Amino acid sequence: MEESINQDLPRNNNAENNSASNERSLPPASSENQSQTSSVRGKTDPAWRYVALQNINGKPHYQCLFCLSTFGGGGINRMKKHLAKIGGDIKKCSKVPYDVEKQMEGLLKEIQKSKTSKRKVSFNEEGTDECEDAIDEAIAQEEQQTPSQLPTKEVVGGDPKKKAKIIIPPMFAPRTTPGSQPSLKSVFQNKEALHEVDKRVARWLLDCRIPFNAVMSPFFQDMLDGVAGFGPGYKGPSYDSLRVNLLADLKRECQMVVDSYRSAWKETGCTLMADGWTDQRQRTLINFLVYCSKGLCFVKSVDASSMVKNASSLCDLFSEVIEWIGPDNVVHVVTDNAANYVAAGRLINKKFENIHWSPCAAHCLNLILKDISSMPHISSLATRASKITVFVYNHTVFLSWLRQKEDWREIVCPGATRFATVFLTLMSIFERKSELQQLVVDTHFTGHKLGRSANGRAVSAIILDNKFWDDCFTVCQIVSPLIKLLRLVDADDKPSLGIVYEGMLRSENGIKEMFKHRKSAYQPYTEIINSRWDKHLKKNLHAAAYFLNPDCFFSENYRESPDVMRALLDLVTLHCKVNNLDSVEAMKEIHIYRDRKESFDRPEVVPAAKKLQPGNNICLIISFSYLLILCFDFLNLITNT
Repeated sequence: MEESINQDLPRNNNAENNSASNERSLPPASSENQSQTSSVRGKTDPAWRYVALQNINGKPHYQCLFCLSTFGGGGINRMKKHLAKIGGDIKKCSKVPYDVEKQMEGLLKEIQKSKTSKRKVSFNEEGTDECEDAIDEAIAQEEQQTPSQLPTKEVVGGDPKKKAKIIIPPMFAPRTTPGSQPSLKSVFQNKEALHEVDKRVARWLLDCRIPFNAVMSPFFQDMLDGVAGFGPGYKGPSYDSLRVNLLADLKRECQMVVDSYRSAWKETGCTLMADGWTDQRQRTLINFLVYCSKGLCFVKSVDASSMVKNASSLCDLFSEVIEWIGPDNVVHVVTDNAANYVAAGRLINKKFENIHWSPCAAHCLNLILKDISSMPHISSLATRASKITVFVYNHTVFLSWLRQKEDWREIVCPGATRFATVFLTLMSIFERKSELQQLVVDTHFTGHKLGRSANGRAVSAIILDNKFWDDCFTVCQIVSPLIKLLRLVDADDKPSLGIVYEGMLRSENGIKEMFKHRKSAYQPYTEIINSRWDKHLKKNLHAAAYFLNPDCFFSENYRESPDVMRALLDLVTLHCKVNNLDSVEAMKEIHIYRDRKESFDRPEVVPAAKKLQPGNNICLIISFSYLLILCFDFLNLITNT
């Protein structure tokens, strides 16, 4: 029937031909063009990963998944300009990641090249962008239409009394619409084809001995989208191209990202972090990283085997990195707690007055947990708990019985460090007290020869000992605030400088309250905390960040302390001295914040402080305070505000 229609249409008179040409806003597409449109500009287009299609009042609208802006019409090509920050007929995206921006730029360049090549072999295409955008809109509308809603046209020719309405063949590749049902044959064919492609990917991974977790990389799917967008016939890069040209291109892109970070270093300051470790050849390596409001940046890795024992040599190494970053840009230097790094930190403070050194908070907390676990009664408790876990996990007959319990979770739960794992295991055993006691009194245990063995009777005695569970509860209450703080400072979710001081105060106060402020009971634990906190970790930066963190300062649990104000004023005085600023103006701004005057007394400040992450500049106070915590260079922001 389609052939007869195509034969009848040219037989119309000129008026009908002109009318038909006016009705068709788009030229008919060949089968080759249809397949190309479907593969490149359809849902397989990489840009659809960052754009959501919405139907508003029967018309397609496109929403950016980064800035959540919604645009009517224009198609995916226009959204690519939005993501590539090209602008013109659409505003630029303010939150698109750098790699996505460059990807969209590349796609637009490929489209422009294809347009240029087509112009050389075909007619002059004026308004090509408008045509492509119209194609995109037609695709979107076609997806939202049922077959009954598709446009129809009467057949011309034949018997004039018989006019049948038929659906005009779509000029795009066939799509599955909401009102259509794919055949079982096509479904199985698609599944078989997909399975075959998956096997080819798996075969390549296995042949090259690539770890399976490589597919978790964000660039894995991006690579597959690029190959699918190119279409059949893509030839991968050669060995020489990878190691020379492409490597150089990616290095340039990486350098552009670092350069964008360096601009943030000048505006807000940064923290230099040194991560020391030992490789399999017993070499002492130091990784240097720089953290700022935009993110974390790796600088370099140095073999420091010959200088790690000498504080002066370490100071020279740190000074070299600081000079590369810019001494005026570095506000904070973080190392571990080893004596050589502590001595090097003091030398850095003497050499650069504006740079503050402090040990790693996570390392200090691990040392506190280590000291607590070394106490005789806690070490004995951990040994008794270990007997339970070893016995249960070495005999699957009892472990399987426990696993059949509703809501059962494993006892052994590895932590971030060895010392944290000891206490996490104690907490896990205490949470499963009921199930373990049910096990040792059940006939499944008492009637089994393993339950009647010497180890079985010893484990049963421990589980049925009330003093064991009381001691577990006490230890869990002691270390729970410390482990919570360790998880916060060891995570990458948000800057932790502003919560360290408050977390240590909460831990110490919690221990005192648990023992009802009996000094003889809580003193052994508080002495361990103070020996690490007061002598090593506690710095002016932590106290100032505690004061300037609105979540802490505006809470009911905030403690007004002379030490906190003294630390804040010392930092203000030092900063004014180094940068030739007026300290009086800074003091005025501090009093405005402290007394909650001007914009600080708004009712939305307190709830916003608890929810907003650093860098979310929603209102003046939140931006002001969190940026102080995040960047440490608070006085510049105070005077600018």
